[in-house]
Amino acid sequence: MTAGMRSSVLAATAVGALAVASALITGPGGNDGLEGVRHTPYRDVAGVLTVCYGHTGRDIIPGKVHTEAECRKLLRQDLDTVARQITPYIRGPLPVATQGALYAFAYNVGAGNFIASTLLRRLSAGDRKGACDELRRWIYAGGRKWKGLVSRREIEREVCLWGQS
Repeated sequence: MTAGMRSSVLAATAVGALAVASALITGPGGNDGLEGVRHTPYRDVAGVLTVCYGHTGRDIIPGKVHTEAECRKLLRQDLDTVARQITPYIRGPLPVATQGALYAFAYNVGAGNFIASTLLRRLSAGDRKGACDELRRWIYAGGRKWKGLVSRREIEREVCLWGQS
Protein backbone atom coordinates (compact mmCIF):
# COMPACT_ATOMS: atom_id res chain seq x y z
CA MET A 1 0.00 0.00 0.00
CA THR A 2 1.35 3.41 -0.90
CA ALA A 3 1.92 6.01 1.79
CA GLY A 4 -0.72 8.22 0.18
CA MET A 5 -3.34 5.48 0.27
CA ARG A 6 -2.44 4.60 3.86
CA SER A 7 -2.90 8.24 4.90
CA SER A 8 -6.19 8.49 3.01
CA VAL A 9 -7.58 5.30 4.57
CA LEU A 10 -6.37 6.23 8.07
CA ALA A 11 -8.10 9.61 7.77
CA ALA A 12 -11.29 7.88 6.61
CA THR A 13 -11.42 5.74 9.77
CA ALA A 14 -12.50 8.87 11.66
CA VAL A 15 -15.56 9.12 9.40
CA GLY A 16 -16.66 5.48 9.28
CA ALA A 17 -16.51 2.14 7.50
CA LEU A 18 -18.14 3.37 4.27
CA ALA A 19 -15.54 6.15 4.08
CA VAL A 20 -12.77 3.56 4.53
CA ALA A 21 -14.21 1.43 1.72
CA SER A 22 -14.52 4.48 -0.53
CA ALA A 23 -10.94 5.56 0.24
CA LEU A 24 -9.68 2.08 -0.62
CA ILE A 25 -11.63 1.97 -3.87
CA THR A 26 -10.86 5.49 -5.12
CA GLY A 27 -7.43 6.09 -3.59
CA PRO A 28 -6.05 9.44 -2.46
CA GLY A 29 -6.05 10.94 -5.96
CA GLY A 30 -9.43 9.58 -7.02
CA ASN A 31 -7.99 7.30 -9.68
CA ASP A 32 -5.26 5.43 -7.85
CA GLY A 33 -7.20 3.12 -5.57
CA LEU A 34 -8.19 -0.51 -5.80
CA GLU A 35 -10.64 0.07 -8.63
CA GLY A 36 -9.42 3.05 -10.63
CA VAL A 37 -12.05 4.91 -12.62
CA ARG A 38 -13.23 4.61 -16.21
CA HIS A 39 -15.95 7.00 -17.32
CA THR A 40 -17.00 4.91 -20.33
CA PRO A 41 -18.41 1.37 -19.91
CA TYR A 42 -16.02 -1.52 -20.55
CA ARG A 43 -15.85 -5.26 -19.93
CA ASP A 44 -13.80 -6.25 -16.88
CA VAL A 45 -11.47 -9.27 -16.76
CA ALA A 46 -14.45 -11.56 -16.12
CA GLY A 47 -16.38 -10.07 -19.05
CA VAL A 48 -18.84 -8.06 -16.92
CA LEU A 49 -19.98 -4.68 -18.27
CA THR A 50 -18.54 -2.14 -15.83
CA VAL A 51 -18.24 1.64 -15.49
CA CYS A 52 -16.75 4.24 -13.15
CA TYR A 53 -15.32 2.69 -9.95
CA GLY A 54 -16.44 -0.85 -10.71
CA HIS A 55 -20.20 -0.25 -10.98
CA THR A 56 -22.04 -3.12 -12.64
CA GLY A 57 -25.70 -3.63 -13.39
CA ARG A 58 -28.48 -3.38 -15.92
CA ASP A 59 -28.49 0.42 -15.72
CA ILE A 60 -25.20 0.71 -17.64
CA ILE A 61 -25.67 2.20 -21.10
CA PRO A 62 -22.89 1.12 -23.49
CA GLY A 63 -21.05 4.13 -24.88
CA LYS A 64 -22.40 6.62 -22.31
CA VAL A 65 -19.68 8.85 -20.86
CA HIS A 66 -20.14 9.44 -17.12
CA THR A 67 -18.98 12.54 -15.28
CA GLU A 68 -16.84 12.24 -12.16
CA ALA A 69 -19.85 13.38 -10.10
CA GLU A 70 -21.96 10.58 -11.61
CA CYS A 71 -19.22 8.06 -10.84
CA ARG A 72 -18.96 9.21 -7.21
CA LYS A 73 -22.75 9.00 -6.85
CA LEU A 74 -22.80 5.45 -8.25
CA LEU A 75 -20.04 4.43 -5.84
CA ARG A 76 -21.88 5.90 -2.83
CA GLN A 77 -25.08 4.11 -3.85
CA ASP A 78 -23.27 0.83 -4.48
CA LEU A 79 -21.42 0.95 -1.15
CA ASP A 80 -24.64 1.78 0.70
CA THR A 81 -26.24 -1.26 -0.94
CA VAL A 82 -23.30 -3.52 -0.05
CA ALA A 83 -23.39 -2.33 3.56
CA ARG A 84 -27.14 -3.01 3.82
CA GLN A 85 -26.66 -6.47 2.29
CA ILE A 86 -23.76 -7.75 4.37
CA THR A 87 -23.96 -5.92 7.71
CA PRO A 88 -26.77 -8.15 9.04
CA TYR A 89 -24.46 -11.16 8.60
CA ILE A 90 -21.56 -9.63 10.54
CA ARG A 91 -21.84 -10.58 14.21
CA GLY A 92 -20.60 -8.23 16.86
CA PRO A 93 -18.75 -4.97 16.55
CA LEU A 94 -15.67 -4.72 14.35
CA PRO A 95 -12.98 -2.06 14.12
CA VAL A 96 -13.98 0.57 11.55
CA ALA A 97 -11.00 -0.30 9.33
CA THR A 98 -11.91 -4.01 9.33
CA GLN A 99 -15.51 -3.29 8.43
CA GLY A 100 -14.44 -0.89 5.68
CA ALA A 101 -12.05 -3.45 4.20
CA LEU A 102 -14.85 -6.02 4.19
CA TYR A 103 -17.20 -3.57 2.46
CA ALA A 104 -14.56 -2.92 -0.23
CA PHE A 105 -14.06 -6.68 -0.64
CA ALA A 106 -17.80 -7.41 -0.88
CA TYR A 107 -18.17 -4.54 -3.36
CA ASN A 108 -15.64 -6.32 -5.57
CA VAL A 109 -16.84 -9.93 -5.26
CA GLY A 110 -20.54 -9.35 -4.63
CA ALA A 111 -22.57 -9.59 -1.45
CA GLY A 112 -23.76 -13.12 -2.23
CA ASN A 113 -20.21 -14.41 -2.53
CA PHE A 114 -19.27 -12.65 0.72
CA ILE A 115 -22.27 -14.10 2.56
CA ALA A 116 -21.46 -17.64 1.36
CA SER A 117 -17.73 -17.34 2.09
CA THR A 118 -15.42 -19.13 4.49
CA LEU A 119 -14.24 -15.62 5.38
CA LEU A 120 -17.65 -14.82 6.89
CA ARG A 121 -17.79 -18.20 8.65
CA ARG A 122 -14.42 -17.50 10.28
CA LEU A 123 -15.51 -13.99 11.23
CA SER A 124 -18.74 -15.36 12.75
CA ALA A 125 -16.68 -17.88 14.75
CA GLY A 126 -14.67 -15.02 16.26
CA ASP A 127 -11.54 -15.66 14.17
CA ARG A 128 -10.95 -12.14 12.85
CA LYS A 129 -7.36 -12.76 11.80
CA GLY A 130 -8.35 -15.96 10.00
CA ALA A 131 -11.17 -14.07 8.28
CA CYS A 132 -8.78 -11.36 7.11
CA ASP A 133 -6.33 -14.04 5.92
CA GLU A 134 -9.12 -15.55 3.78
CA LEU A 135 -8.94 -12.45 1.57
CA ARG A 136 -5.76 -13.91 0.06
CA ARG A 137 -7.78 -16.75 -1.48
CA TRP A 138 -9.90 -14.41 -3.63
CA ILE A 139 -7.37 -13.78 -6.40
CA TYR A 140 -9.07 -15.43 -9.38
CA ALA A 141 -11.41 -14.02 -12.00
CA GLY A 142 -12.63 -15.88 -15.04
CA GLY A 143 -10.71 -18.95 -13.83
CA ARG A 144 -7.36 -17.12 -13.89
CA LYS A 145 -5.12 -15.77 -11.15
CA TRP A 146 -4.71 -12.00 -11.55
CA LYS A 147 -1.74 -10.01 -10.23
CA GLY A 148 -4.04 -7.03 -9.68
CA LEU A 149 -6.31 -9.11 -7.44
CA VAL A 150 -3.30 -10.40 -5.49
CA SER A 151 -2.24 -6.79 -4.80
CA ARG A 152 -5.79 -5.70 -4.01
CA ARG A 153 -6.32 -8.53 -1.51
CA GLU A 154 -3.03 -7.77 0.25
CA ILE A 155 -4.13 -4.16 0.73
CA GLU A 156 -7.61 -5.20 1.88
CA ARG A 157 -6.03 -7.73 4.27
CA GLU A 158 -3.66 -5.13 5.71
CA VAL A 159 -6.54 -2.75 6.44
CA CYS A 160 -8.73 -5.63 7.66
CA LEU A 161 -6.09 -6.42 10.29
CA TRP A 162 -5.84 -2.84 11.60
CA GLY A 163 -7.17 -2.71 15.13
CA GLN A 164 -6.91 -6.45 15.67
CA SER A 165 -5.57 -7.59 19.01
